[in-house]
Amino acid sequence: MRCGAMGKRRYKRRNWIEIMFGRLKDWRRVATRRDRYPKVFLSAIALAANVIYWL
Repeated sequence: MRCGAMGKRRYKRRNWIEIMFGRLKDWRRVATRRDRYPKVFLSAIALAANVIYWL
């Protein structure tokens, strides 16, 4: 029983992450962005993720 519960929890988390990446790809600016600095790119991803979370 315990193994099945862990599998469900893991699947639920994985599914949530895959959905989030799918939504991030809908943001054209993030999907096609080519920045010189990784910090700028990661901040754009963080901003998009926050907006998506609140919508």
